[in-house]
Order: sequence, then C-alpha cells, then structure tokens
Amino acid sequence: MWTAGVLAGIAPLPRCASADEAPPCRRGRRRCILLVLMLLGWLMPLFAAAETLNQRIALLAPHFTVTRPAGEGPFPVVIMLHGCGGPRPFTGPVTQIAVNAGAAVVNVDSFAPRGIARMAAYATVCTGARLRGRERAGDFYAAVAWVRRQSWANRERLAAIGWSHGGWTIMDGLALRAGAEMARATGLSDLPAEPLEGLARTLIVYPYAGIGSFAGHRPWRINPESVAIVAGRDIIVGPTRGALGRQRARGAPIEIVVFERATHAFEDAEAQDPRVRFDPAATAREHAMLQAMIARL
Repeated sequence: MWTAGVLAGIAPLPRCASADEAPPCRRGRRRCILLVLMLLGWLMPLFAAAETLNQRIALLAPHFTVTRPAGEGPFPVVIMLHGCGGPRPFTGPVTQIAVNAGAAVVNVDSFAPRGIARMAAYATVCTGARLRGRERAGDFYAAVAWVRRQSWANRERLAAIGWSHGGWTIMDGLALRAGAEMARATGLSDLPAEPLEGLARTLIVYPYAGIGSFAGHRPWRINPESVAIVAGRDIIVGPTRGALGRQRARGAPIEIVVFERATHAFEDAEAQDPRVRFDPAATAREHAMLQAMIARL
C-alpha cells in the first residue's frame, strides 16, 4: 500500500513528443525509473527476513573461497569483504600476499548466493537500494562464526579487510547494538552476544561512510586495532575523513592513512570506470600494510 502511495506522488515519466526528442527523452525516462527504484530502496524498512546464523552460514559457505598456508595450523585468519560491484580480480594477489605472510584467507562472496549479477549490483547495491552495510554485517558475523568452527583457524587471531562497501560492512558490523537492533538489521535471530569475538585487527580501504552508515555516529562494541585507507582523489564514496575522525574521537583505535593521489579502487587494473585509475605504487603500499597487519596478529 505504501508503495502505491509513493509512486502516486512522483511526477509522470516524460513522454517523447517526436522522433528528434526520442534519444534524450529515453535517457530521461531511464533516469526517472532509476530514481524511483533508489527512492523505494531507501524508504524500505531495514528489516531482513529472519533466519538463523546456521542458515546464513549454509547460504554463504559454498561460496567462500578459502586459501591456506601449507600445514595443519592453526593459522591467523583474514576475512575479505568485496566492494559493491562484487569480487574483483585484484583480490587474487592480495590473497596470495596474506597466505605468504602466514595467514589463511576466507574471501566472502555476498552476491553469488543471492543471485546478484554485476550490473544488478551496480544498480541496487552501489546505490544503497539493497544490502546496505548493516544488513550485510550478517554475512560478516556468519563468516566469523564459520571460521571459529574450523580446526585450522586460530580463533583469537582474526582480522578483516573490506574494500568500499566491504569497509562499510565492517564498520556497521562493529557499531550495531547487540540484541534487537542487531537481529533486525541483519535478519539473524540467534546471534551470540558478541558475534565478532576474536576479531583483533581490521584494514578498511576507501570505505563508504556517508548517509545510511553508522561511521562516526556511535562507539564500536569492540575495538580491533584498525587502519583506514582514504583515497585522496576518491569521487565515488565522497569525503570520509570526517566520519573516520569522529569514529576515532569516540574511542575506536583507527589509524587514518591518506593516499593523496589515489582514486577509488586504485588496485583494479581491469576497472572500466573513468573515475578509477590503477596505481601500482598505492597498491604496493596497501599490500605492505596488509603484511604488517598480519605480522601483528
């Protein structure tokens, strides 16, 4: 019912009066449709369909990509959370660097289990219409719970790295209040009192920290030692230093490192976005920071 009311309040889509007007008119109609979808997504209540933690693990685990050093372990573990466009090839070298540093890696694909293709992700996840950070935090919680059950994992030496939307997910996962709010946001009905137990460090790379994010607005429940990388020429997520600074002022142990000349997704040599520039020097610097994080686990 509320959907019909919202649609009724939006102006009719423009009509194409003539053949000459058709191309720009069609573009205008597409923009209107996208605007409506984004508006409806933002207005939707943040209630996910209720499921148990084990059900979420069963959904996600077949799509985990696990890479481990040789031997039986137990190993420190790095959980990797991709950005809003989905998994990208640049995480392959990142994974190998982590494994060479002695850590096991769990790459969490939040899209494949939900049938979200890349273009659909751009249209819905990247616009905030679905699977916002606080909801996707349920995937983060499920990954941590799954890792803690593995014999090869050191349950007290866990770390996470998240790019863009993945960084948003980590920060919202740390900020959600235990109990009703956490269950409502993630859709998980039986979470433990602290679903991120054992999380010691995080690396948060060009995170989204704008409208809809908890970043800078409330303290974290636990305080893993964290490093946030801000890309100085990032015009995709917008300014983030203010929100990260406020989070640090609230007690979160975040080191904020600015890569002044880097754009969003500076590691992605295969990006087809004019706002993105591959930067090998910045990529190498990020890799070194990941190695340092693992050494301190």
